[in-house]
Amino acid sequence: MLKNKLAPYRIILASGSPRRQQFFRDLDLDFEIRIKEVEEIFPTTLKGEEITNYLSLLKANVFEGELQDNDLLITSDTIVWHKNTPLGKPKDAQEAFEILKSLSNNTHEVITSVCFKTKKKTEVISETTKVTFNALSDETIHYYLDNYQPFDKAGAYGIQEWIGYIGVSKIEGSYTNVMGLPTDKVFEYLSQL
Repeated sequence: MLKNKLAPYRIILASGSPRRQQFFRDLDLDFEIRIKEVEEIFPTTLKGEEITNYLSLLKANVFEGELQDNDLLITSDTIVWHKNTPLGKPKDAQEAFEILKSLSNNTHEVITSVCFKTKKKTEVISETTKVTFNALSDETIHYYLDNYQPFDKAGAYGIQEWIGYIGVSKIEGSYTNVMGLPTDKVFEYLSQL
């Protein structure tokens, strides 16, 4: 459906995330993957979606001057925002444990920003989803970390994994956003090009 409409564009997904790549395949889009290493550092004064907006733009701007007339570059960034603090990917198992312990029996926000960049313009959209966890025992957290090793995920968990099945009691907003891409908003944006 969307593939024909986007035929004039060469879609470039600048993401190493297997989940985001799968979402683009599932949206039935033709795209290529082009990744550049970016040091994901942001000003400490930024809060919530300001952080993901900033980082998705940062990832797009490293392609400045390289895009052809028909290129559409897409970058994205996701954070877990909890108690006024951004939670990114854990550095190690100990930090992952502490993150999950803080999310236990609490509600947090998962925020994703998606940047669309062409030679002529740059636009950023974002989505926020509220996720509530049941109380998680230390044993439950250790089991999850030992068996699923979610160290490549913001907030140290994947909602589509075991922990999401047993630990999440409520979700308000986009489910796919919690996995790293608000697919409905991306589809809507691309449909309007």
